[in-house]
Formats: sequence, structure tokens, C-alpha cells
Amino acid sequence: MKKVILFLALISVLVGQAQVLDPVKWTTSVKKLSDTEYQLISKATIDSGWHLYSQDVPQDGPIPTTFTYDDGEGQFKIVGNTSEEEGHTIDDPVFEMEIKFFEKSATFKQKVTVTEGVSTINAFVEFMVCDDSRCLPPTEVDLTFKISEDNAAAITAEKVQDNAIKSTESSSKKGLWGIFFIAFLSGFAALLTPCVFPMIPMTVSFFTKQSKNKAVGIKNAIIYGICIIVIYVLLGTAVTGIFGADALNALATNVWFNIIFFILLVVFATSFLGAFEIMLPNSWANKVDSQADRGGLIGIFFMALALAIVSFSCTGPIVGTLLVESASKGGLAPIVGMFGFSLAIALPFALFAAFPGWLNSLPKSGGWLNTVKVVLGFLELALAFKFLSQADLVLQGHLLEREVFIAIWIAIFGTLALYLFGKIQLPHDSPLPHISVGRLSLGLVVLTFTIYMIPGLWGAPLNLISAFPPPQDYSESPYGVGFTKLGEGSGSLDAHADIPDGAHLLAPHDILAFNDYDKGLAYAKKVGKPVMVDFTGWACVNCRKMEQNVWPKPEVLRILKNDVVLISLYVDDKRPLEAGEVVDSKLKPGKKLKYIGQKWSELQTIKYKANTQPFYVLMDHNEENLLDPVSYTPDVEEYHNWLETGISKFKK
Repeated sequence: MKKVILFLALISVLVGQAQVLDPVKWTTSVKKLSDTEYQLISKATIDSGWHLYSQDVPQDGPIPTTFTYDDGEGQFKIVGNTSEEEGHTIDDPVFEMEIKFFEKSATFKQKVTVTEGVSTINAFVEFMVCDDSRCLPPTEVDLTFKISEDNAAAITAEKVQDNAIKSTESSSKKGLWGIFFIAFLSGFAALLTPCVFPMIPMTVSFFTKQSKNKAVGIKNAIIYGICIIVIYVLLGTAVTGIFGADALNALATNVWFNIIFFILLVVFATSFLGAFEIMLPNSWANKVDSQADRGGLIGIFFMALALAIVSFSCTGPIVGTLLVESASKGGLAPIVGMFGFSLAIALPFALFAAFPGWLNSLPKSGGWLNTVKVVLGFLELALAFKFLSQADLVLQGHLLEREVFIAIWIAIFGTLALYLFGKIQLPHDSPLPHISVGRLSLGLVVLTFTIYMIPGLWGAPLNLISAFPPPQDYSESPYGVGFTKLGEGSGSLDAHADIPDGAHLLAPHDILAFNDYDKGLAYAKKVGKPVMVDFTGWACVNCRKMEQNVWPKPEVLRILKNDVVLISLYVDDKRPLEAGEVVDSKLKPGKKLKYIGQKWSELQTIKYKANTQPFYVLMDHNEENLLDPVSYTPDVEEYHNWLETGISKFKK
């Protein structure tokens, strides 16, 4: 048990994006007892929520606090043992034994006799600290005791981390402003996800009816933005408190959530295309007329609530990672983090919400606004199939494979091109005697995009839309129509003529990959190569971008095929675990790990304090990190340098 706890404690700080925690500060002082006798006093100040273990702990318990005094030159003599305060003795839930520990502060005293001329005594303390959910690795701190005539000298000890955590010393602690800034940037990144964009036409349509002039539009926009911020902070805090940050990541890969969202988007798209209009009941409209202010606020609130809920499907991994990191700081950090994230989301949507107010104050300009709604309706219809595809990927149903998905998109965008060229008219369109230059230009762009996708039916990678279709190996012809293997000749095909147990070749580049951690690690030891653990997901957008835009680059592909053993762990794999592998969850006491994906998700969260994908780890055969892990890294040179650095350290 002790070795397991220490191993997890060590791993918990060896992550690229985790904090370097320092919950204990040491100070020293000296008290004169006689001309030759002194008392060396070491005081530990312990952060709230953490506890420092006693010098005397049971066998197989945590590392005890140990003081070592440097008397190599024979200038002083230790008298007796180091004394300590009373502390607290409880049944420790982590180590499952009765252990004495200290909270808030602890004082240790050591009596010594010194020879004449001694001015300084050096020592060091080794200790271990834990909170209710984690332990930090054993840590050494240098201590210096000043022996002076006034016996009142006190200094602050300088902490020295042991070799296990030197790789993380360069990471500075993020204050609340740092959390806010990172969260704010993450929010802007989330705006580019396919879950957020479809809400724009809904917002425009709603506020077109709500805002009768510019002033009302701006007022509604401000209220809308405030509602978004309040809802995000409340939802994020509640979900974290009740389910844990991992629930946000799980939501994005939930099959039923993706199917329901697919249906909703199809309904919304059909409405925008003119089949019907989504209207509130007349009774609601009457109440709005009689109590305009109250009705308007309620409607705005529910629009903001819809945005928050829908956005979590794609932004869940981003929010989850943010909450994991901010929660580890404690205090107001989770609230500040969610505020920064939601503020970035709210600002652009508040502008979209304000725009209808400005639009209604302009002269009528024909049916161009309906054209905008129709175009956005086509986009919503196309994006709807992304969510249906995610559900199919998680279930591994192979009902919506890559070729089928691309064919559907070709049909949708081809029809949109015909609409923009005026060849198709929908129910609410105005007569179109001619098309404008802008409409013609947009039609040409859509037509070009449609033609671009056609080679994808025969295996082209389609890098511009790599985040949307299923991966290339999830298709009828992973190597392209008419081919079973790449035509490059040698490479990994010869090297992996006999595919080891548990491995497969990742099409179309024939990268040898394992989906089982233990089998992949065993193979890496056999062939003498480092391990690259790839925490990924079937429904992970950025994972697909990395696999199709970064991995195929020659310098990266060479390393993945020849220099590392790839272990891809799908955190949203819904296949059930074997009966003998079902175990209790360490993150959710009282619940079982039933699915393969839950097993890998919990491994990533516990071991690396992260739950976002992709997440890449390079480690040696002792499962120790060769360098800090990285997440989504679209810069090919940066990713290549990371791989090269890790492999170089493995060879030393």
C-alpha cells in the first residue's frame, strides 16, 4: 500500500500542465540553554487542508518526518531525539491505519551541545504531506540554524526538491489572475467549436423579435451576457461539486446526449429552412404583452441557459481541464476560472444579441435576412451529423462511416450552392430576378468546398475539415478505394510483419498501436523503445486534427512508426470491462468502473491530474515521464521537438 501511495504521489506532480504544489513552509530559530547547550527549533507552517505526518508512523504507512543534522566535522553533538508537538491521531482513510499528523503548524525541537566557535549548524528535513484526496512525494528541505550570541536569529529555509520533481521546477504557480487569463483564452477557443456556432442563428432569430430598437437591443444584450456568465459559473460549480470535473468530459461523449442534440439541430435547421416556425404559445405571448419586462427577462435567461447546456457538449473537455487545475488551487479559483471562461463566451454572444436591435432600426432591405437564416440552417444541418457521428463512433456501430458522412456533407453543401445560385427557392424566399455579387461569391466558395470534399470518398485526408468526419481508419476502405495498404513499400509494414498480441496497424499510415496499456508497455520493454501514451477519444475533435494534420508529417510519422510504441487509450470507449476487471472507482467512491473508457479516464485523471484529450505522455519502462506531457499541439515543429527530446532522454 505504501509503495502504491508513493508512486501515485510522485506521478501526481510529473505532469506538464499541473501545478508545483508547496503546502509546507519551514523556518528555523535557536534558543540558548547554557553556554554550550542550544535548542534547534524547526517550525512548519502548513497550508489549509494539508497535513504533515509525525516522526513516528506505523510500518507501511506514509514517509515519516525525519531530521538529519550535519555533524560531520564533530563541532556539535546531538542530545536525545527530536521532540514534536502532540498533533492529531486518527484513522487515516488514505493509508487505512491509525496515524499521527499535524495541521496548520508544527514545531520540532532538538537539543545539541556545541564546541567553541560554532556559528552555523546545517540540517535537512524529509517529509510527506497529504490532503483528503492526494499525497505529494517525499520532499527534502535544507535547514540552517544560526548560533549567535543573542540567540535570536531566525531564517527562512530554502526548499530543495528531490530529483523526481526537478522537471516541474520551471512551472510557476498560477495566481487567480493567471487562472482568469487562461480561462478567458479557453473561452475564445471554445467559440470555434461546432457546438457553439449553431447557437448563433437561434440567438439572432430570438432577439430580432425581442428588440424593437437599438436601445432595447443593447439592454437585452447586456442582460443576455450577464445570464450566460451566471449560468456557466453556477453550472460549472455545481457539476464539479456533485459529480467531479470528469463529468464534463463524459458529457461530451455521452451517446444519448449526442443523439438528442442531433435531433434538436435537425429540427432547428428545418425551421430555418422554412418548413415551420418555432413560436412560443399564444398564452405566453399574451403574458409578454402584459408584462413585457418580466417576460423578456425570462426569455433571455432561457436563451442563455440553452447556450450554456449545448456548449458543454464540445467545451466540456476544455472546462473539465480548467476546473481540475483551478480546483487544485482551492478557494475562489474555480469560480474565477469559470467566470473568465464564461466572460469570453458571453462577450461575442452579447454582440450577436445586440445586433438585431441595430438591424430593426435600419430600413428594410429585402429578403437578404431570410437568405442568411437559410444559409445558417444548412450549416446547422451539416453540423448535426457531427453529433450523430460522435454517437456512432462511441458505440462503434459503423453506421455512419467516413464515406457516408462525407457523402452527406457533399449533398448538403452542394444543395446550398444551388440555393445561392438561385436554382432552388424555399418557402419564405423573396422573388430573385438576379443574384448579387456577394451571393455569387459565397456560392462559388461553397461550390469549391463541395468539390474539395469529393476526393474524400476515395480516401483523401481532407485536412481542412479533419475535425468533423470520422477518422480515416473508421471507413469502408481505410487505405482508399482500390487499395489495401499504402504504396510506399517498406517502413512499418516490414517492421511489423508479425503484429504483436493486442496491437493493430492504424490506417492509412500503418502506425503500430495498442489499445491496452499493459500489453503496450510489455511490448515496449521487449523491443527497447519508449512508450507514448495517447489519451484520446472517439468523439475528440482535436484528436482527429492531430492524427490527420500533425502525425502524417514525415518527421513526425517516422518517429511514430519506428522510435516509440504507441498506446492509444480511448476514454469514451463504451465497451464493457471483463467481469474480472470491474473495480471500484477511486474518484467516485461507491461506484464501479464498468466500461473500458472509464478505466482509462480515471487513469489519466488520477495519474496526470488532467482529463482533456488529446493528452500525450512519453515515458520509460518504469512508467516515469521522460519530459512534461503535452496536449493539443497543432504546431508540427513544436510537437516534433517534444518527441525528439523525450526519445533523447530515453537513450541516455
